[in-house]
Amino acid sequence: MRPALAPSLLGVALLLPWAARASATEAAPSEDGEAADLRAGGAPQGPILDLQQCLRLARRHYPKVQEARARLGQKRALAWQARTQPFSEVTMTGGVGLAPTVFGTSVYSPNSDAALTSNMGLAWQIGIDATLPLYTFGKLTAAWGAADANVSVGEHEVKKEANAVALDVRRAFYGVQLARDAKLLLDDALATMDKYIRRAQARVDEEEGDEVELLKLQVYREDLAVQLSGARKQERLALAGLRFLTGVTGPFDVPDEPLRRSRHSLAPLARYLSAARLFRPEVNMARAGVVARRAQLELEQSRYYPDFGLALSTRWARAPEVADQVNPFVKDPGNFTSYGFALVLRWKLDFLPQAARVAQAAAQLEEQRATERFALGGVGVEVEQAWEEARDAELRLSATTRAVGFAKRWLIKIQQAVDVGTAEDEELVAPAKEYALKRFALLSATYDYNVAVAKLSLATGWDAVGGAEETPTAQ
Repeated sequence: MRPALAPSLLGVALLLPWAARASATEAAPSEDGEAADLRAGGAPQGPILDLQQCLRLARRHYPKVQEARARLGQKRALAWQARTQPFSEVTMTGGVGLAPTVFGTSVYSPNSDAALTSNMGLAWQIGIDATLPLYTFGKLTAAWGAADANVSVGEHEVKKEANAVALDVRRAFYGVQLARDAKLLLDDALATMDKYIRRAQARVDEEEGDEVELLKLQVYREDLAVQLSGARKQERLALAGLRFLTGVTGPFDVPDEPLRRSRHSLAPLARYLSAARLFRPEVNMARAGVVARRAQLELEQSRYYPDFGLALSTRWARAPEVADQVNPFVKDPGNFTSYGFALVLRWKLDFLPQAARVAQAAAQLEEQRATERFALGGVGVEVEQAWEEARDAELRLSATTRAVGFAKRWLIKIQQAVDVGTAEDEELVAPAKEYALKRFALLSATYDYNVAVAKLSLATGWDAVGGAEETPTAQ
């Protein structure tokens, strides 16, 4: 999302010498007045969101983060299911039907042995069966450990998506600021050039000026107008990107502030490598995957052994049209109440297939360990690359900041010499050009450094890197 502003350097560099000449007789616009209005681009519509607010909204509303959060909810539900299901093996059955009218005992009955008669009545039965595990040789704890590790994977997946969208938000936010700073410089340059063109046109009309120089200035002025249009386009695109990333449906704006350097100062590389081992979501996901695979292996190994449990059962049946048999040696399916409990054992004796399942689980564990080693190595490379990029951006920013100061002092010295008559106006060309180039280079270097720090934050997963408070860069 970085605005393509580099081509505007040529136009402004060519303009600034003429602007420097005109500054001796005409005052430049004040940044507190006209320039501030140009930076704002009119009254802002909707709420003003700073960087931290944009980041919070993106972590809450960005679809990829919401997808990861939904998957985390599924994993948590599965973990709860794993913990409660072994103690919820309770089955309740019941029914209502018709039963023939039957009287008598096992010795004598006036009724015949018929399932359907002319006299029928309702009968009902209900029963509850339950089996509670007592000792499973580690099956339950292994299943719970695998489920908890799966939840950990989901939590780090949410963090991964949040970190990814944070980088995009920072790119877009800094892009808006960079485009607006470029607009401010271009607007100031256009205003100054328009004043000089009017003066040059007046001299040409009086046949005292150079018409060729006037035409050059008019061409340069139109080039600047093209670059200004490009800066406005990049601002609109960056704001549109922010709107999508944050999930804001209506119009909004960002604070009317210049692009500032991130407060974070680079530390030694070893600190970021250590942080990545602790905070990088991909590393933690691989680490949680190892825990889950180890628990799965323990679960398969524990299936060599039986399960011990407590079985509970109760039944109640009632058929009013059937005589209740009180003799305990006579089976009465219509009228009875029973209950009981017992210690039970369940053992699946498929040792050879189970050995194959254990071998599969062991192979999956080794695969996940290799994945963890790959993640650690790959993340280390990413961190080193991001650190080198940030270090290079920091060096370029520092050098550019010093160069801006030197160029400004150079320009002031020449202006003073022109004012006292010891130098000609043409001598302002070189320092004015360099000052313009260095100001644009400083904006670009500040943007590059901020984005490089954001990439380093993504590579390490360390919020303290990208989430540091920002302070103004030296101007």
